[in-house]
Amino acid sequence: MDFSSLLLMLHSINRWLIVLVTIIAVIKFAIGYFKKQEFTRTDGRIMSLWMGLLDLQLILGIILLFTQPPIRYRLEHGVIMILVVTLAHINRRWRNAESNIKFRNYTLLILIIALLIGVGVAALPQGWTG
Repeated sequence: MDFSSLLLMLHSINRWLIVLVTIIAVIKFAIGYFKKQEFTRTDGRIMSLWMGLLDLQLILGIILLFTQPPIRYRLEHGVIMILVVTLAHINRRWRNAESNIKFRNYTLLILIIALLIGVGVAALPQGWTG
């Protein structure tokens, strides 16, 4: 297996980790919002994990862009995903907010990002199957 194939495999595996953590985060944060729970260290770790996985995905994707021939759909996908990760980092803005505001804003942010990720993956000819 060459370096580019390994990176593509890691990029693909990480995609499903992002999907899993996204689902967990949306459910946990929505419950926290509706039940007016306190934002805990575990909640912060979930958000940090989600962000870390997005950042890792971006790094892997950028390396892939430089190790594979530039094809238009890869560039479109890459630009969309750079915007996605940049937007996702807005979560730091609410770091010191009240619990209910954090839960609400994180839930909405993650749902918007998930939608944009769907758009970015749709830019690829293989979509979610590749």
